[in-house]
Amino acid sequence: MAELNPLVSSFRNVINIPDLRRRILFMMALLAVYRMGSWIPTPGIDTFALQQFFAQQQGTIFGFLNVFSGGNLSRLSIFALGIMPYITASIILQLLTVVWPYLERLSKEGQLGRKKITQYTRYLTVGLSLFQSFATSLALEQTTSEPPIVPSPGWGFRLMTMLTLTTGTAFVMWIGEQISERGIGNGISLIIFAGIVVGLVPAVLSLATGELSIFAVGFLLILMVLVTAAVVFVERGQRRIPIQYAKRVVGRKMYGGQATHLPLRVNSGGVIPVIFAASIVAFPSTLGLVFPETAWMQSMTSQLQQGYPLYNLIYIGGIIFFCFFYVSIIFNPDEVADNIRKYGGYIPGIRPGKRTAEFIDGSLSRLTAAGAIYLVLVCLVPEFLITGFKIQPIPFIGPTIDNFLIDYDMDFITTGLGVTFYFGGTSLLIVVGVALDTVLQIESQLIMRHYEGFLKKGRIRGRRG
Repeated sequence: MAELNPLVSSFRNVINIPDLRRRILFMMALLAVYRMGSWIPTPGIDTFALQQFFAQQQGTIFGFLNVFSGGNLSRLSIFALGIMPYITASIILQLLTVVWPYLERLSKEGQLGRKKITQYTRYLTVGLSLFQSFATSLALEQTTSEPPIVPSPGWGFRLMTMLTLTTGTAFVMWIGEQISERGIGNGISLIIFAGIVVGLVPAVLSLATGELSIFAVGFLLILMVLVTAAVVFVERGQRRIPIQYAKRVVGRKMYGGQATHLPLRVNSGGVIPVIFAASIVAFPSTLGLVFPETAWMQSMTSQLQQGYPLYNLIYIGGIIFFCFFYVSIIFNPDEVADNIRKYGGYIPGIRPGKRTAEFIDGSLSRLTAAGAIYLVLVCLVPEFLITGFKIQPIPFIGPTIDNFLIDYDMDFITTGLGVTFYFGGTSLLIVVGVALDTVLQIESQLIMRHYEGFLKKGRIRGRRG
């Protein structure tokens, strides 16, 4: 009981701080509004037929997107598109910032420039939402089921769906921005977090009541614990580069002379590369809904199902790319080296200035590469155990390898363990990462006000160091 006292004391401190208590309650209230809205259906839909359709989509890209939306897509609620259009718009604007001089100038103009880019992101979010909602309405009209999902198809249904889903996405975007500004934690990440966590209890119940043996269930639970522990360990991992500051005399006082360190995170990008990569993988499926009669588009959409070679290739490439891209945005080695030199600091054995910037850049690149490999393993290994890797679509050698695995009773590589439990590596990484970030912000607020934090020994190190 004595060991619980620090934790109980920390929660008591959170309640006793008016501003922090108000921020947490504000965040929880808006997330509750988001969850209530997820049960309001879009007009013109037969919800029973829609549930039957999505029951057949487990293991496909639609099942994957349904997990991210917290079940909103399978119910086609007013929040069915969720926050994904906003994430896609953010990706496009960040990429354009690198190649478009106008946006690059805006990004360097401080708060006013960032507000302008945020405004452009909102406009692009509305445009993408209109496009995706129109594609969704067309796909639902063309889906053959009995009874039909859309009892009265036509432009009336399409326009109503576009208006409803686009308004819902704009409202979810507003909720995320309000949580980030007036609540605690990152609003966009918390919305995705809430959508994933809400399906955890049904997933656990389906696992417990399934046809798996006790041994298989125990193995999966142990695997989840190990993966969670690995995620927490790596997320808190960092390399500390020593920095020595020279002594200097100002008037009658002596400054400097102390040794400190520059912390570089193993996974500086956090869950952002995973969310961005998932958005990139999902976008071609939207195009497939708009152009259903195009053979090559339908072929590409079918290849972007979980476990298929093209899906794995794009997903892995997206994670690695966004790891390096996002780190290059949030961390500037030249600026850091210049600040160290300006205050009379240096890295032992490294000359100040350009050499220091090159050393920091090289160290950060190696850490980012290790972090990217870690993200790929965490996201894909659990999916491999659940759905397997579909080897047959690989050109030339795929069918031969598939037949070989079947002949030697190793077909579990292509079929997985047959588990319907969807809480895989991507979802687990987002849940753990967002939870650590939120606890970190609460911890920082407590320490800033001279209260004890949640940890008895040490502190949670920040995601960006």
